[in-house]
Amino acid sequence: QVQLVESGGGLVQTGGSLRLSCAVSGRTFSNYAMGWFRQAPGKEREFVASITWNGGTYYADSVKGRFDISRDNARNTVSLQMNSLKPEDTAVYYCAARRGGAAYYRVASYNYWGQGTQVTVSS
Repeated sequence: QVQLVESGGGLVQTGGSLRLSCAVSGRTFSNYAMGWFRQAPGKEREFVASITWNGGTYYADSVKGRFDISRDNARNTVSLQMNSLKPEDTAVYYCAARRGGAAYYRVASYNYWGQGTQVTVSS
């Protein structure tokens, strides 16, 4: 079993920055690819960013150039640096872990999920 705990959400103005962190425990962290997803009220959960065990990264078009995903395999953490935030980035952000080479952008590809952290961007 893998446990994931997100932190770092909050309220920020348009154009501001936030850094989300996800602490992972329970299994060998480096065996898992990690992802960040988000879900706004009334919308489906959507892919934000993903990072492979050796640092390969993928981003949704809507966040490319503004968000940066990273991982520290020694500390069992994955982070999401969010810059130039927009009101449409407002959502609950979830950290997730997947084992294997499944499609990185699919919710169903991920085996474990955190409880989520709220990010609100005011206009």
